[in-house]
Amino acid sequence: MKIIEIKNLVKIYDEKTVPVKAVDDVTISFEQGEFTAIVGPSGSGKTTLLNLLGGLDIPNEGEILIDGNNIRTLSPKKLTDFRMNHIGFVFQSYNLIPVLTAKENVEFIMQLQGKSKHEREKRTKELLEAIGLTDKTNSKPNKLSGGQQQRVAVARALASKPKFILADEPTANLDSKAAENLLDIMEKLNKEENITFIFSTHDSRVVKKARRVITLEDGKVVSDEAFK
Repeated sequence: MKIIEIKNLVKIYDEKTVPVKAVDDVTISFEQGEFTAIVGPSGSGKTTLLNLLGGLDIPNEGEILIDGNNIRTLSPKKLTDFRMNHIGFVFQSYNLIPVLTAKENVEFIMQLQGKSKHEREKRTKELLEAIGLTDKTNSKPNKLSGGQQQRVAVARALASKPKFILADEPTANLDSKAAENLLDIMEKLNKEENITFIFSTHDSRVVKKARRVITLEDGKVVSDEAFK
């Protein structure tokens, strides 16, 4: 089942000076349950494409359909609500709230969604167990390693039960062991819960685990390979 359809997507930066097509007429779709890596050299448009998919940036041309909803036509408030309820984000810089514990960071988006305390606590407990951090429930980010912070970021991304997770260079700041551990957790969640992951990455370890690899160059898709 297709959950994302991109049609003739274009994103141009510095339009009034020297225009740069960061994304150049991209048409592509993603299905439920994918574990996909978007790769390419620096400046190829990977992060821009992810930001467009997540509604964090607005295209100049084209459509982005998520479950049939054209997010380009949504008002800023409706787009914010749509992101909160349908899309999970994992960034290379973790972006955890420093004054909150691991538990509170995971719960935060559910509070914004208006979930009950019982529902928040149940979901948070399940997610902290899934990422192997039940012993760090009350630890703040500065007491966690980089790998542990990124695992909390994954749990936070999953807390809202999104349609898919967008992960922008999630292993970039991790050592080899922490990166492998994080990828194993995400692969397990993908396979067992059919959660869709779309990565922007330079990391060969991510590419090795991906079942589909999309290569960008100069904002264009130059190859799209699927693996079993």
